[in-house]
Amino acid sequence: MLRKRIMGLFVLSLALLSCSNQEGKSNNGKTLDSADQKTAAVITEKKNILFFGTSLTAGYGLDPTEAYPALIQNRIDSLKMPYNVINGGLSGETSAGGKGRIDWLLKQPVAVFVLELGANDGLRGLPVAQTVKNLQDIIDRVKAKYPDAKLVMAGMQVPPNMGAKYAADFKQIFPDLAKKNQMALIPFLLDKVGGVPKLNQADGIHPTAEGDKILAENVWVVLKGLL
Repeated sequence: MLRKRIMGLFVLSLALLSCSNQEGKSNNGKTLDSADQKTAAVITEKKNILFFGTSLTAGYGLDPTEAYPALIQNRIDSLKMPYNVINGGLSGETSAGGKGRIDWLLKQPVAVFVLELGANDGLRGLPVAQTVKNLQDIIDRVKAKYPDAKLVMAGMQVPPNMGAKYAADFKQIFPDLAKKNQMALIPFLLDKVGGVPKLNQADGIHPTAEGDKILAENVWVVLKGLL
């Protein structure tokens, strides 16, 4: 009789131990799942800022880490803000070229859209009305795809040798479109850089790495209020 009782207690102990082990495995599994979910959530929560523009945005002649969008990403990371910067700059891009390229870039979610196009139109002396139409078409496509996206316009200017009237009409493109479309406006992307030899490369058009630091500040002053 005593032997049967001992055997019964032994079997019961094994059963309890087995349940305890299974519960531990289950808890460990839940902990890993929870950690994975939190990591995935952090990644998912990051919103995209798309900089769409010309060689000024692409960082022509610079290391990619020196272009102003990359400097904006550094600032965002240092502030632990949940945003991912996408550099959609392309050297030589005109407003017409941008209109043909924008749909491809809008395949990814966009929370903030920064439009930096038109400079090459101006340097080529293209009709202002044509540039306005192309930029508006781009803005319309962004609005249609991401109606909640915050929009930013980067203002540009052309040298006075393009003619006083053309230069004035061109400069007005950007504040007019910004007002019409309720966009935040960077008055002049190249402020404090354009026309300053030591802050530009040999071509006198594209900023040096030091110049792009100033561009980043010009952008950040406006952008930070939208994030």
